Amino acid sequence: MKKYFLSAILLLVSTIMEAQVEKTSELFKALKAKDSLLFNVGFNTCDIKQFENLVSNNFEFYHDTSGITNSKASFISVFKDGVCKMSYKAIRELDETTLEVFPLMKNNVLYGAIQKGVHRFYALEENKSKYFTSIAKFSNIWLIENGVWKLSRSLSYDHKEKDSAINQALLFIDKSETERWLQQEKVPALGIGYIEDGKLKETHVYGNLKNGNKATKNTIFNVASLTKPVAAIVALKLTSLNKWNINEPVYKYFEDPDIKNDPRSKLLTTRHILSHQTGFPNWRWNTESGKLAFEFDPGTKYQYSGEGMEILQKALENKFKKSLNELAKELIFKPLKMKNTSFFWENNIQGTLFSGNYDTKGNEYNLDTYTKVSAADNLLTTVEDYGKFLISVMNSIELSKGGFDEMITQQVETKKNVYFGLGFEIYPFKDENYALSHGGSDKGVQALFFIIPNSKKGIIIFTNADDGYKVFEKLIAHYLTDYGEEIIKTATSN
Repeated sequence: MKKYFLSAILLLVSTIMEAQVEKTSELFKALKAKDSLLFNVGFNTCDIKQFENLVSNNFEFYHDTSGITNSKASFISVFKDGVCKMSYKAIRELDETTLEVFPLMKNNVLYGAIQKGVHRFYALEENKSKYFTSIAKFSNIWLIENGVWKLSRSLSYDHKEKDSAINQALLFIDKSETERWLQQEKVPALGIGYIEDGKLKETHVYGNLKNGNKATKNTIFNVASLTKPVAAIVALKLTSLNKWNINEPVYKYFEDPDIKNDPRSKLLTTRHILSHQTGFPNWRWNTESGKLAFEFDPGTKYQYSGEGMEILQKALENKFKKSLNELAKELIFKPLKMKNTSFFWENNIQGTLFSGNYDTKGNEYNLDTYTKVSAADNLLTTVEDYGKFLISVMNSIELSKGGFDEMITQQVETKKNVYFGLGFEIYPFKDENYALSHGGSDKGVQALFFIIPNSKKGIIIFTNADDGYKVFEKLIAHYLTDYGEEIIKTATSN
């Protein structure tokens, strides 16, 4: 009989789908409030009185793994002597996006309702650590008894100990859901900075540091080629101060020995370097000879090159008699109070806060505490510090208006509808707005940012794993909404 009744309930649920009420209706709100009292107050805090008040005297509970509980007294007893006496605290969380309510009517008079949805269960340890235990679907039948809503039948089914489906609504709201997502994507640590109205509105860092401690907002990431925009702004700020000329040949201050005898060396300018039109490969050691050489004339086409950035670095250092790190501190880091940013390892504190870097199998790469400065790679920074830098760029703090306009001018097309300006990639939008961007990729590093100067919005993404790129699309779509979708469409169509 019980089995027949359960089947009948499930059939009833499936046949009244068209009768679902709006989520703004009073019925939906009333039963959502009852659900909250039952679980947020009753179940999550072991408040037995809530169950006694809300559950009907004729209550029956159907569970797909533990069977049938056929009375109110038995149900409360199991809860009181079982769930409430476990070594950890059981927490139930409703996936509100799945909640549905279907009215039960007789002669056009409401006598009850079916409420259904998905809920997750977590274990909360005494040390406040929280971990996922299971996910299930539920269907509850609420009846009006003497003018009061009472839970008459409850079904909990389709239990899964491992939830492969991430709750999209909670993904960037619930930290445990976000970290569960990162575990699935094999990303040990993630740093997010969200810029709105020209301010760093949100900073989040998820996961663990290399020493096993929880990552915090001052976690230091190696951001690979996100170094290049910082070096670019050093050069462009010096240009705004009339101390540097982006159209002057850089051989006057430094000329690499490998290209000294090539006449094209005398043509190379900062403009070519910052727009990646040098004619160089990315790195000389990737070539057959292992030496630097021009592969085409400077200024004739695009080819991404870290070598060009390092030539610019040496030229700046020779002219100003300061290291690039010293120039950046003077012009950018100190004015913006970027206290945790450097081109190289400067102290032991950085090591204790460093995220570490990991391969696709979760193995940590050997830590290289380098002391060599590179304009192309290996900047050490935090989400907050890099956010300050990007906001200053967005608000033209670093540059004169003429310098900013030069920076955002499309110098060369890199792929369809994507261009390089000076130091930044440019993504034009359909409404004639645009985004500035740069990515960073190295062993155990995947990093990216987009800023939209006219809208004063932006997103910074730091990860410490080879698989870190897997999280980019969801983050861009979530934080940059329509512009994010346009960015994704452009990026994936190339």
